[in-house]
Amino acid sequence: MDPYKVLLYPLMGEKATILREKENKLTFIVSKDATKKDINDAVESLYNVKVLNTNVMITSKGKKKAHIRLDLKYSAEEITSHFGVL
Repeated sequence: MDPYKVLLYPLMGEKATILREKENKLTFIVSKDATKKDINDAVESLYNVKVLNTNVMITSKGKKKAHIRLDLKYSAEEITSHFGVL
């Protein structure tokens, strides 16, 4: 899958911020038909990082949310600074 179609947009709420700071995780809303492998490949190719694991859930609004844990060599804070919202 095209990485730009897998990762729809990042989440920057309070919980996502806590996960980013304490657990080095990025949080995205992703395509409904994306698998964990698709999500990992998209993050690794777009942001040049190494993904350790991914947790995926369906929100109460029917959207698919992914928490992506990065290798400790990479900073989730630094990556989100490129989004232009911090």
